[in-house]
Order: sequence, then C-alpha cells, then structure tokens
Amino acid sequence: MKAVYPGTFDPVTNGHLDLVTRSLSVFDSIIIAVAVNPAKKPLFAVKERVNLIRKATAGHNGRVAVEAFDNLLVDFCMSRGVYTVVRGLRAISDFEYELQLSQMNRKINKKVETVFMMPSEEYTFISSKIIKEVAGLGGDVTALVPPAVANALRRKLHAKGRK
Repeated sequence: MKAVYPGTFDPVTNGHLDLVTRSLSVFDSIIIAVAVNPAKKPLFAVKERVNLIRKATAGHNGRVAVEAFDNLLVDFCMSRGVYTVVRGLRAISDFEYELQLSQMNRKINKKVETVFMMPSEEYTFISSKIIKEVAGLGGDVTALVPPAVANALRRKLHAKGRK
C-alpha cells in the first residue's frame, strides 16, 4: 500500500524525514508531494525543494518518490491511485488545522483517508519556519536538517544578505 505525504517542505527537516522513515514501517512506499504554494512565499523554489528531498531520501531503496503538485491534494492522490494521506502532528495547534484539512479532503473525496502520526520526541519542536528563522539569524541548524539543506540554507541566506 502507498501513501502520500504532502507539505510545503520549505525546507525539509529531520522531523519530516523521521515521519517518512516511520511511515515506511506502515506503508510499502511513500510519495512526498511538494506543494507549489506561492502564498506561503517560500525561501526555496519548488524544484529546489524537490531536489533537496530527493537527496535526503535517496537511501530508502526506491520506496520514496518526490513530486511537486499544484492542484487539490485529493486530485493528486487519485491521479496516482493512492488513497491514504500521512500528516504529522506536533502539537494541539497542528491538530486543529489538520483536522480541518482532512475533513475538507473527505468532503471533496470520500475515498481519500488521512492518517496522523506523531513525530519522534526529539523532533516535536522543529518546523520549517523556525529553521529558517534560526538560520536567518546566524544560528546553527545542522543537527536539525539534512546536510544538503544546511548548505542550501547558508547559500540562500548569504545571497539574501543574511549570515
């Protein structure tokens, strides 16, 4: 059985990768669906995010695919023949938002179900937003993101005049 793990992943973190690894203990394969969401004003272009995730998941023996999408998640799922969405919940605040999304997805297409997973304890505080803020202020995020992401953050933030 396959599942789709959607998100903006701007950038992908070790918390995201933890969820991928743990999802692979339940599902045969995962499609990481990278949302094209200009409203979020991402630091990385969608192609950069896809490439960074592909590098970070290369060790999963072909069980992880990475694709961009710019349509409804349920339509993306149906076009891939996948009926399960995996979402991570770090805190109560995540639950409220994710509940609304999963109910809307169910309203649109009853065939697509959402499965919620909790991150490993050491990743409960990590979010892409916090990673960008810390890195933008010169903080060290190398223990929280894959090496390629840490390098990409340094290059991107340095190019924008930050350290």
